[in-house]
Amino acid sequence: PGYINFLDAFNSWQLVRELAAATGRPAAASFKHVSPAGAAVGNPLRDVERQMYFVEEGADLSPIACAYIRARGADRLCSYGDWAALSDVCDAATARYLLGEVSDGIIAPAYSDEALAILKTKKGGKYNIVQMDPAYIPAPQEQKDVFGVTFEQGRNNCKIDESLLANIVTENKNLPDDAKRDMIVSLITLKYTQSNSVCYAKDGQTIGVGAGQQSRIHCTRLAGNKADQWWLRQMPEVLNLPFKDDVRRPDRDNAIDVYLSDDECDDVLRDGEWQRVFTEQPKALTREQKKDWIAKMSGVTVGSDAFFPFGDNVERARKSGVDYIAEPGGSIRDDNVIEVANKYGIAMAFTGMRLFHH
Repeated sequence: PGYINFLDAFNSWQLVRELAAATGRPAAASFKHVSPAGAAVGNPLRDVERQMYFVEEGADLSPIACAYIRARGADRLCSYGDWAALSDVCDAATARYLLGEVSDGIIAPAYSDEALAILKTKKGGKYNIVQMDPAYIPAPQEQKDVFGVTFEQGRNNCKIDESLLANIVTENKNLPDDAKRDMIVSLITLKYTQSNSVCYAKDGQTIGVGAGQQSRIHCTRLAGNKADQWWLRQMPEVLNLPFKDDVRRPDRDNAIDVYLSDDECDDVLRDGEWQRVFTEQPKALTREQKKDWIAKMSGVTVGSDAFFPFGDNVERARKSGVDYIAEPGGSIRDDNVIEVANKYGIAMAFTGMRLFHH
């Protein structure tokens, strides 16, 4: 394992450990370049999710396997070559799924004998397998060297739970249990995402993470576009694309990404590149078809690691079916942000906690 592998391993372990403790469910994450591409709790997969995440038909999935499949499925393009993190024992079901994915390594508190035997065959025996002691407690102070200078600060041990969601500042005060869970998923994910960052969540998993942007509206747009892609992958036209049997999962992911891109799809269909992965030429989706499908998305939650400085973030979030928002508050334009949320009937909680991570 390399330097970046261990950064991914230890950051992802903290995320899944906290997420499991906060929700009471097994949790998993898919990490790339010290930020999560996705995170999820172990809710059962719907039939459409099994199809869009390429789960083998009839596969018996454990809660921890479901958690990882959903975490990786949040953004399969960005999860290519990921570091996997599990809050619970890695079992054979999880290992078998990982065997078919391009991944650099995994961290978990333990491994079943069967899971370990499966993972040892991955990458010709060079797959990185890290076992983490769940009882390990780091020192309260952490250090970082930059250009020969050592910085020291206290670790971020702030607890994220439902108590942070009590201050609902909008006219709509209705915050169902599912929305509270998704707020916790998004906020704990943001705690370990390179700032600035915004996270969209639904059904106990992230569906779009915008990381490391200098502008918050760019975070919101980036994460929103990823959430839209996750939703578009559930269109019948996408689920039923006529892939050749020998096309691997990563190539299918790339083909779907191209298919959902207006310009690139036109180029592929015109140049005949579709013949490489499809048995027949698929019919291109129109912008109107995709727009109409995205308009059906609802019940989405957005978390932000710092306050929204302008209402434009809420406007963009709404386009991706957002009904709930959790952000720290504290902007001089909070009144404008609240006004825009009220315009759409969004329930918004001010947590009072910034979650910058660098």
